[in-house]
Amino acid sequence: MHARFDNPHRGTGLRDLQPTPGADAGAVAALLVHCPRHQRTPLHDAPTLAARAGVARVTIKDERGRMGLGSFKALGAAYAIAREAAQAGGDWPTALSGRTYVTASAGNHGLSVAAGARLFGATAVIYLADTVPAGFTRRLRDMGAQVVRAGADYEASMVAAGDAATAQGWTLLSDGSWPGYVDLPFRVMEGYRQIGAEIAEQMPDRPTHVLLQAGVGGLAAAVAAELRLAWGDAPQMIVVEPDAAPALIASMRAGHVVETTGPVSAMGRLDCKVPSMLALADLARDADSFVTLTEVEGQAGADAVANAGWPSTPSGAAGVAALLAGLADTDADSHVLCILSEGPEDA
Repeated sequence: MHARFDNPHRGTGLRDLQPTPGADAGAVAALLVHCPRHQRTPLHDAPTLAARAGVARVTIKDERGRMGLGSFKALGAAYAIAREAAQAGGDWPTALSGRTYVTASAGNHGLSVAAGARLFGATAVIYLADTVPAGFTRRLRDMGAQVVRAGADYEASMVAAGDAATAQGWTLLSDGSWPGYVDLPFRVMEGYRQIGAEIAEQMPDRPTHVLLQAGVGGLAAAVAAELRLAWGDAPQMIVVEPDAAPALIASMRAGHVVETTGPVSAMGRLDCKVPSMLALADLARDADSFVTLTEVEGQAGADAVANAGWPSTPSGAAGVAALLAGLADTDADSHVLCILSEGPEDA
């Protein structure tokens, strides 16, 4: 069932949650120059989607090829690990020898952890819930990660990863955050700001609407914050979640982090029942509204981008899905920016 919440805290944020200070997309770019696989991802003009949505223009930021890992998340955990390697000094390939990073993942975040660990000599252990497609297990093991299946859903796998970190003395590298655990998630979100910095450079014409899909909220929060710096208050920033996992919209209504419940969503990388505390704080300041998608609408978005020549998933195309479902409050003059956040699951 659809839900919409227009943010009454826009511009000020929530009283008890402070937005993240000091995030710097320039620091991300400075490290990325050392990555041989880094290149700016493209923008696509999407006239067929614009015609279907009844708007003047749709622009797609295509993250499916980011650093060969298939999603925007290549910029997050790998960047956080690279920062620790830079601080450790020594030769890059062995800078983190002896370290083990552990996380839970719905798929793509684990690939980023695995890639960062492999680059700098560390070990990666990735906990996957039963709902994560088997293809991610294969891809993670191909990258040298140890894979552990644990839990019926993402939240249960996160508990298992945290328990393992405590028991083994490993470094927990989550893309979510909670009281007492903010430093590494802050760096993960900082990595995602590279996407916003690229968009601002690539788009001379500022859009009227920006649709940002969210699981725990890190991508949405990071891109919204960076685009507010570049474009100010004018674009409408709209956060899109599955109605099976309305963690951010429910938390915004409550004014604090809340845990939600719901069935398993086909928007698997967005199927997170608890938001990141850091992401919630930033989005309370920067997002104009929050909307939820049905499963049918999510699949319709994936079908639409595939028909346009950019195959993805219901998670990756959730922003497009919200636009086509009429959830963005657009009109015939609107110029809408969406992020295609991942490639197909079997890529």
